[in-house]
Amino acid sequence: MPKLELTSQQRSALRAAAHPLHPVVLIGDRGLTAAVLEEIDRTLAAHELIKIRVAGAERDERDAMLTEICETLSCAAVHHLGKTLIIYRPDPLAQQAAQAAENTTRAVRRKSEPYVPKKQAAQARADRPAGTGRSDTAKKPVAAADRRPRTTEDRSAGKRPRPVHGIPRRSGGSALSLRAGARRGRTSR
Repeated sequence: MPKLELTSQQRSALRAAAHPLHPVVLIGDRGLTAAVLEEIDRTLAAHELIKIRVAGAERDERDAMLTEICETLSCAAVHHLGKTLIIYRPDPLAQQAAQAAENTTRAVRRKSEPYVPKKQAAQARADRPAGTGRSDTAKKPVAAADRRPRTTEDRSAGKRPRPVHGIPRRSGGSALSLRAGARRGRTSR
């Protein structure tokens, strides 16, 4: 499999992203075995960017291990610092999902269409009758009775005022009115 190449900007960004990570794979005295390669492959599939700790090897041996890992698993060497190796392999499914999400959320107008500011476009959609165009889910208009504020007539008729914010009111009144009652001597301490 071909070795993945990175630009210096990508390598720098990946190095910064790998800084808080801890090594997830440890290569022991036996060196780079098939089981270790399988474990590295599994963790790359799960995390994309990993740190590997190499124990008991000289710098030349660690360089050889890094190149073998990158060629075998088609990943990129991000950094080699002491006994720590940082490697990266992008997940193709995650990249496809990110590109698909980016394409669906971005509204692109054709070059042949004239530019319409957002406010005008929103007003045009609001003025359209329901059931026409792409916006079939128009909001229902609020009745005038629901919009007007409650009056004393409503209270005297026995209707309990609905709180605007959705939190029910206490029947005993507010804390200020309770304190005022305590000052007047209506409640015992």
